[in-house]
Amino acid sequence: MIIARSPLRISLGGGGTDLPSYYKQHEGFLVSAAIDKYIYVAINKPFNKGGIFRYSSMENSQDVDSIKHPIIREALKLFDEKNLQIEISSMADIPAGTGLGSSGSFTTALLKALYVYNRRYLSQQDLAELACFIEIEKLREPIGKQDQYIASVGGISSFAFHKDDTVTYSALNLSSKTLYQLEDNLLLFFTGFSRSASEILKDQKIRSDNNEDEILNNLHYTKDIGYKSKKALEEGDLISFGELMHEHWQHKKNRSSSMSNEKINEWYELALTNGAIGGKVVGAGGGGFLMFMAKDPEKLRQAMGKEGLEEVRFRFDFEGTKIVLSS
Repeated sequence: MIIARSPLRISLGGGGTDLPSYYKQHEGFLVSAAIDKYIYVAINKPFNKGGIFRYSSMENSQDVDSIKHPIIREALKLFDEKNLQIEISSMADIPAGTGLGSSGSFTTALLKALYVYNRRYLSQQDLAELACFIEIEKLREPIGKQDQYIASVGGISSFAFHKDDTVTYSALNLSSKTLYQLEDNLLLFFTGFSRSASEILKDQKIRSDNNEDEILNNLHYTKDIGYKSKKALEEGDLISFGELMHEHWQHKKNRSSSMSNEKINEWYELALTNGAIGGKVVGAGGGGFLMFMAKDPEKLRQAMGKEGLEEVRFRFDFEGTKIVLSS
């Protein structure tokens, strides 16, 4: 039995510039953080031939090509599994479609588990790139590289996405005080809405590919906010960081009409008058989680609680994708 876990993530600035449609022309930059909410993938060898796959659905397959789950199918193809005899199960602390990068986390956990199961080594960098290869190159998902990289390496890191398709990254130089303040004052509330990130990001990809000035200028501005966010965090200036989150959200909403809705806008304005400095919808938008930088977290919790929004408390993860059981 092999069990791997991979952390979910929150984007702290510059999100959206990690899509190939943007960074291959202009280079991208963002700051992201792994949190202690996880996706787990377990692999076992059953007695009988065939494949058993348990996720939000369950399927049995006798060969790789007939597997319905696209990521599992493409991952198993890497190992030339002609005669299946494997059982793969997944569980998640938080469901998919909520803006925390679950697809990238699932892919990295699956690949890590498969490599250990097949007694092969895979570095963090190679794990991230292989996950990107499956999702972006093989499956043609209109997504970026943030989720796979932050899930692989963990921590609070900045990522630069280069025109030649390479990615460089480094951990932010944060003081212990800043780290604890972030964990105490960054609050996540579930909106109750789930959505497909691919549908929202598809529009951004098309507009970027067409070199539309409006979307490109928006992403240039967002990238600059990513640099400013890194600077504010490393200087321990969390007031400025919260204000940058607010600025980021105002521009993010302009990328797509699906980015927000009337209810999310109402909650956001309520938060600003009840202890929040700034915030945004995490991920591609349209639902999932609202994240706020709070100057008065208890006041904000009370206001959001009265609206029926459930808070998910978290701490940061500094381990990335790892094996938690091998027997």
